[in-house]
Amino acid sequence: MYLADRSPPAGAQDAPGKPGSARVPAVAPTVLALGTVSLITDVSSEMVTAVLPLYLIAGLGLSPLGFGALDGVYNGVSALVQLTGGHLADRVRNHKLIAGIGYGLSALCKPLLLFAHSLGPVGMVLALERTGKGLRTAPRDALISLSTPPRLQGRAFGVHRAMDTTGALLGPLAAFMILSVAVDGYDAVFGVSACVAVLGLVVLVLFVPSGGDPRPVPKDAGASGGPSAGTGPAAAPRAAPVGLRDALALLRLPRLRALAGCAVLLGLTTVSDAFVYLLLQRRTGIGEQWFPLLPLGTAAVFLLLAVPVGALADRIGRRTVFLTGHALLLAAYGLLLWAPQAQALPYLVLALHGMFYAATDGVLPAAVAATVPAPLRATGLALVGTGQALARFGCSLAFGAAWTLWGTGPALAAAAAGLLCCATAAGFVLRPPAPDTAATLPDPAPDTAGLPDPTPSPRGTE
Repeated sequence: MYLADRSPPAGAQDAPGKPGSARVPAVAPTVLALGTVSLITDVSSEMVTAVLPLYLIAGLGLSPLGFGALDGVYNGVSALVQLTGGHLADRVRNHKLIAGIGYGLSALCKPLLLFAHSLGPVGMVLALERTGKGLRTAPRDALISLSTPPRLQGRAFGVHRAMDTTGALLGPLAAFMILSVAVDGYDAVFGVSACVAVLGLVVLVLFVPSGGDPRPVPKDAGASGGPSAGTGPAAAPRAAPVGLRDALALLRLPRLRALAGCAVLLGLTTVSDAFVYLLLQRRTGIGEQWFPLLPLGTAAVFLLLAVPVGALADRIGRRTVFLTGHALLLAAYGLLLWAPQAQALPYLVLALHGMFYAATDGVLPAAVAATVPAPLRATGLALVGTGQALARFGCSLAFGAAWTLWGTGPALAAAAAGLLCCATAAGFVLRPPAPDTAATLPDPAPDTAGLPDPTPSPRGTE
C-alpha cells in the first residue's frame, strides 16, 4: 500500500521573509463560521430527529414499514434537491445565497410541526424541511473547500463536521430535558427547535462571507477531457455561465465516476440512524424515556474523532479511511445481530457507529472537492451527495419492508451481507490506478485510496 505524497503543492508555502509570504491557517475563518451555523442548526434539527421515531411509531401508531417509507422520503427529497442547490450556487456564483435560502426554509418548517398531528401533514412538513437541507448542503461544502488549500481539505471538513456534531450532541440532550419537564413534550420540543433554527440563520447572514469563486468555467470544458482543464485561474480568460452541459461533463472524470458509484453502492446497505437506534433499543431493552439520548453516543465519538481522522485521511489516503469506516459499521451490525447480552453492548455499538461517521462523513466530500474544479465545486459535491442519499432512501424502504415481513434479525442480517459485498466491490473500484493509465487521469498524483490525491500537482492547485 503506497502512502500519499505528503509534500505541499508548489507555491503553497512561501519562504519566510519574502514579500507576500503568509502562513495559511489550518482552518479558514469561513470554515469556523459555517461550523458555528451548522452547530446551531444541528441543535435544532437533532432535537426533532431524536424524538421523531417514537413520536411517529408510539405516538401516531406508524408501522416500521410506514416509518421506513417516511424516513426514505425524508432523505430522498433532500437528495433530489441537492442537484438543484449545487447547480444554482455555481450558476449564480453566490454559494452563501443558496445556502441561506436552504437554512431559512428548514427554519420555517420547525413551527409547522406544531400543527401537524397526522401522517400526511407530518410527511409534507418533513419533505419541505429536507428540501431546505438539500438546497444548503452542496453550497455549504463548496464554501468550505474553496476557502481551504487542497492539502488540508480533510482536516477542514473534519473541523466542520466536529462542530456540526457538537450540535448533534446537544440537540438530543435538549430534547431529553424538554420531554422531562414539559407537559406537552413533543410540541415543546418543536417550538424550541424553531427558535434555535432562526438563530442559526442569523449567524449565517451576519458572519459567513459570500465566498463565490470568481473563476469562470472554460468554454471547452465539456470538449477537452472534462472540466478539469479549467482548474487554473488563467485557464479561461472569459467568464461563461455554468450550464447543464458543464455539469454533465463532470461525469467524464474517471475519479468522480468512481466516487459517485461507490457512494451509491455503499449507501444501498447503510441502515438509517433511526433504525439503528430502534434496533439497539429493542435488543437491549432501553426504556423509551432514554431513547432520545442514544444519538448522543454516536455524536460524542464522531465529535472526538472527526478532526484527527480527517487529518489522517489527508496523510495516508482517503480510500483506506473511507473503507475502514464501513468495516466499522459492519462490525456494529454484527454486534446487534450476534453479540451476547451485556451492559457494554450499547456503548460498543454507538462507538462503532460514531467511528463510521468520523471516517466517512467528511472524507467523502474532501475527496470529491479534490477532483472537481472550483467553478463546478458545488455541482460535483451535489452529484455524489445525491447518489448517496438516493441509495440510502432505497435502503430505508427496503429495510422497513424487510423488518415488517421478516423481523429485525433477518432484515439486519441481509443488510450486513449486502454491506460486506458492496464494501468489497468498492475496494476494487477505488483501487489505485494502474501505471499505464495513470497519466490519462486528471491530477494523477499517487494516492493510497484511488481517491483524489490530497496534494495535487501545481497544475491543479487552487
